[in-house]
Amino acid sequence: MSQPHEGDNSTRRLPVIEQNPDPAAAGAPGLDQSVSAADYDAVPVVAEGEGGKAGRFWSVRRIPAGLLALAVLAAAGLLLYDIAAVRAHRPAMRWRVGLADWLADHPVDDVAVLAGAGAVALLGAWLIVLAVTPGLRSILPMRRESAAVRAGLDRAAAALVLRDRAMEVGGIQSVRVRMGRTRVVVRALSHFRELDDVRADLDAALGAGIRELGLAGPPGLAVHVSRPVRKG
Repeated sequence: MSQPHEGDNSTRRLPVIEQNPDPAAAGAPGLDQSVSAADYDAVPVVAEGEGGKAGRFWSVRRIPAGLLALAVLAAAGLLLYDIAAVRAHRPAMRWRVGLADWLADHPVDDVAVLAGAGAVALLGAWLIVLAVTPGLRSILPMRRESAAVRAGLDRAAAALVLRDRAMEVGGIQSVRVRMGRTRVVVRALSHFRELDDVRADLDAALGAGIRELGLAGPPGLAVHVSRPVRKG
């Protein structure tokens, strides 16, 4: 058996996936590596002590607050008008008489009463969630260089920037980027080059891209590279 010489160009580095074989990712026997994937910790954006902390942007929630205020105002006004009418020796409105008669005929453990109470409880829980959560999940807070300035970056715009950076890597055919608040998932198709080499270049390019976004809380990065599906 002949030994390979140092200058022999036919010797190539084996893909990493062959060192830890995975039947689901390796594909059919005899084919080249089909998938290369790895998860990375959060990419550091700034050194410790630099910049300022920036919390999430809070939504003013004008629409739900306005609708709730109008509903409560209308219900309270109608009820107060009916009570004043009864005090003035006028007959009560039909809806209040009918509601009183209906409640008199249906006990507390009735299915309709329980369903109505459950709906009101869910509505109250939803309003509490709206009150205590920031909202505006599509805006990522950026690092604060000044206490007087707050800036945010749209998640779709950030994903588009990272996609453009990924398309600059050699061997990339197409890229999909899913930008989350704490994690960026990148799925790419490579039609040539070793997949591990492509993934390493993507890791470097996207890591630099995430740092350049200037986000207050840099997300983690997960890169998945595979071959295009061959037709026929």
